[in-house]
Amino acid sequence: MTELRSILDEAVRQELISPEAGGRLLPFLTERGVAVIGGGVAEAQPAMEAEGQASWSDTETPRFVRGFHDVLITIGVVVALGGLWGLAALYAVLPAIIVLSEILVRRQRLALPAVSLTIALLCWTFLLMSFFFKPGTSVFNDIGAEATQFVAGFPIILGLYYARYRVPLSLALCITSALALVLTLLLRLMQWASGDPQFFSNHPLLLAVVFLVCALGLFATALYFDLGDRLRRTTRSDIAFWLHLGAAPALLFSVRLLMSFDGNLLDVAQAVSIKTPIIVISVVVLMLIGLVIDRRAFVTSGLLSLGFAIYGIFRQGNATVDTYIFTTLIVVGAIVLIIGTGWMPLRRIVLRALPAAISQRLPPAVLAATP
Repeated sequence: MTELRSILDEAVRQELISPEAGGRLLPFLTERGVAVIGGGVAEAQPAMEAEGQASWSDTETPRFVRGFHDVLITIGVVVALGGLWGLAALYAVLPAIIVLSEILVRRQRLALPAVSLTIALLCWTFLLMSFFFKPGTSVFNDIGAEATQFVAGFPIILGLYYARYRVPLSLALCITSALALVLTLLLRLMQWASGDPQFFSNHPLLLAVVFLVCALGLFATALYFDLGDRLRRTTRSDIAFWLHLGAAPALLFSVRLLMSFDGNLLDVAQAVSIKTPIIVISVVVLMLIGLVIDRRAFVTSGLLSLGFAIYGIFRQGNATVDTYIFTTLIVVGAIVLIIGTGWMPLRRIVLRALPAAISQRLPPAVLAATP
C-alpha cells in the first residue's frame, strides 16, 4: 500500500492527476486488492496466496505513519488545538477540528493527522457529555439514565465523523462506544428487573460476567474485520488493528473483575496469591491468541496488565520496592524481546499445529523478504 500511495503522490506532483483524484483512487484500488509487486501494479491476493511466495515480510504494517511530514503536521495540529482549547470555549474547538479534517484528512489524506484529529474529537465529545450528563463515581452501583445518555453521544458523533472522513480509528471508537452503550443498557435492565438499586454491589460476579460478554463481543467484532481481510490490504485491517488494541485490555480487565468481589475496580496492582498467577496465565493465553491471529497490537496492549501481575507476585514476597519493580521490568522486557524476535518462527509452529480449515483463514506465516 505504501508503494501504491507513493506512485499516486508522484502522479499528483507531475500534475497527471489532481490531489482529489489521487485521494479517491487510493482506497478504490486498495479495496480491490491492487498492490505494487516488483515495480509493477498487480493483483495482490493471488500473489500473496501463491505457495512459497516470500516477497511479503509483514502483514501488520501500521498505516497511520507514512513519513516525518505526517509527524510534523500532527505536531502542529496538537499544538494548535491545545492552544485553542486553552483560550476559547469548548464549542470553538469543534469547528477547528472539522476545518482541519477537511484539509488534512479529506483532501490531503494524511494518516497520522487523521488519528490525532479523531482523538481530539473523542476528547471533545467526552468533555461535552461531561458538561451535560454527570453519571457520578458510583456508576456501577446505581445505573441511571444519565450514564446511558453520557455514553450515547460517543457512537453518534464518532459515527458521523467516520461517515464523512472514513478514518478507521473513528469507526473502531464508534463500535467500542456502541458496545459500551449496550453494556449500560444491559446493566440498567438487570437493575430495573431486580428492583434493587444496589443490585451489582450485592452481585459482583454477575457484573463481571456482563463485562466479559461485552469484551468478548468487542474481540469478536475485531475478528470479523480481521478475517474479512486475511491479507491485510484494505481499511478493514486498520479497523481491526484499533479494535484489537482495545479488546485485549477489556478482556484482561474482565478477568481481573471476575476475581475481585470487593467492588474495588481501581486497585489494579492489588493481588491475592491465587489471583496473580491466573492473571499471568490469562495474559499468556491472550499472547497465544495474538500470535495465532498475527496481531502484535493485541499482545502489546496486554503487557501493561502483565506488568501489574508480575509486580503483584514479587510484592507478595520479601523483595524490596526497587527489587520487584526492576525485576518486573526485566521480565516484561524479556518477554517482549522473545516474542518480537521470534514472531514469525513461532507463528509457523503454531499454524502447523492448527487444523487446515482454521489456518487457511488466518494471515499466512510469511517468510522474510528476500533481497
